[in-house]
Amino acid sequence: MAQKATIYKAQFNVADLDRHVYLDKTHTLACHPSETIQRLMLRLVAWGLNADEELLFTKGLCDTDEPDLWTKNLNDEIELWIELGLPEEKRIRKASHRSKKVVIFAYGDNAAPVWWQQNKGKVMQYDNVSVVYINDATLAELEAMVERTMQLQLTIEGEQGWLSAGDASCNIAPEWWQR
Repeated sequence: MAQKATIYKAQFNVADLDRHVYLDKTHTLACHPSETIQRLMLRLVAWGLNADEELLFTKGLCDTDEPDLWTKNLNDEIELWIELGLPEEKRIRKASHRSKKVVIFAYGDNAAPVWWQQNKGKVMQYDNVSVVYINDATLAELEAMVERTMQLQLTIEGEQGWLSAGDASCNIAPEWWQR
């Protein structure tokens, strides 16, 4: 019998002092059996760092034609494509052509730097693609914050974020490999 997705609920309050974005949003997320808790939390952080009323979680792992998050305009055109992990160049090219802006959240202290060195030249060809790296220590801190029902507060200032959930907190300092 196949395992079912685990459902998580997050009441997410974002205060982005740099962009002057202030949102309070409730998310219901399904964690696919093949998805780690760290990746689930990275999806939430990616939403928070790019917070927008129109930014939506997609089918992600269940649909290879969709990114992990996206923003679409009224004409159903993709404005923002957010990808997690270490995508192949073919997928990056597809995202770049289908969207006005692409943000890749790379992670994995061992694999991500190798992936970046192998793909850096190809990725730099795309003006609308940004790559941001989140280290394993941050992901471990995020994983420690997980509960089935979460109250999250993210404050962003000066390209850093501070995420808190109850008594736990985590400093998120993304490393931009390409803007």
